[in-house]
Amino acid sequence: MVAGTPFSPNRSERREFWAAMIFISPWVIGLFAFTLYPICLSFYYSLTEYKVISDPEFIGAGNFVSLLKDKVFLKALTNTIYIVLIGVPITLLSALVVSVLLNSKELRKYSFFRVAFFIPTLVPLIINCILWIWLLNPENGLINAILGLAGIRGPAWLGSPAWAKPALILMMVWGCGGVIIIFLAGLQDIPESLYESASIEGASFLQKTLHITLPILAPVILYNAVTLVIAAFQWFAEPFVMTDGGPNNATLFYSLYLYQNAFQFFKMGYASAMAWILLLIALGIIFLLFKGTAKFSQD
Repeated sequence: MVAGTPFSPNRSERREFWAAMIFISPWVIGLFAFTLYPICLSFYYSLTEYKVISDPEFIGAGNFVSLLKDKVFLKALTNTIYIVLIGVPITLLSALVVSVLLNSKELRKYSFFRVAFFIPTLVPLIINCILWIWLLNPENGLINAILGLAGIRGPAWLGSPAWAKPALILMMVWGCGGVIIIFLAGLQDIPESLYESASIEGASFLQKTLHITLPILAPVILYNAVTLVIAAFQWFAEPFVMTDGGPNNATLFYSLYLYQNAFQFFKMGYASAMAWILLLIALGIIFLLFKGTAKFSQD
């Protein structure tokens, strides 16, 4: 083709183009019908008072203003931020420590330990919730029984507003096998020669961790942090099954309150406004994670 002349596909190229369009059309139709259209519709509903059984009534930013005055909404947002700022770092740190131990020369050859930490992720979610309801039972649960052997009086856990969220964080840490496997994959990609060179220079385990392991593992840490943050903002099934938001709204998380507004109170416009606020908050936190990880890697 001569430079400057318009591109004119021949018959064979046009046939290949339309064949490709036919093959990808199911995905394109699904994208528009089940993703882009619901997103646009949700934004429209967020600007309306929509009770499902009646037509939407446009109210502008009324839902967003009402959310700022809704004490239950602020409680749900506070509970979710608690999980993001406390539960996610604890889970991330626990998974990192376990993966470093599993990657050590002493345990690397024993696949049993890796399987043992991954098995909890294979337990069906509802079964998992029932199991933890029994474990956290204040009267005859296994955790309080173990604490009793040590002479410690166990808390009420899910029955206590102060201990309900820490109890769910325990459950989150227990099910972090997938995060451990991803950390292990990242650790095994770090060349042993770097550690050997550092050992020759007299570097301690802490120095090798701070100056070799963590900088190289930064993209993996970022990936796990982002996925855990997204999962925390979408946390629904566990509090719904185990506590239904109680006691005293102590485990009423954002997604659960959004579900209640949409499908129990039939305030679909209000719930749509919540969804858009959640999106903006999640994007803000993920942006900070990206900036922080980039700065750490440069340092």
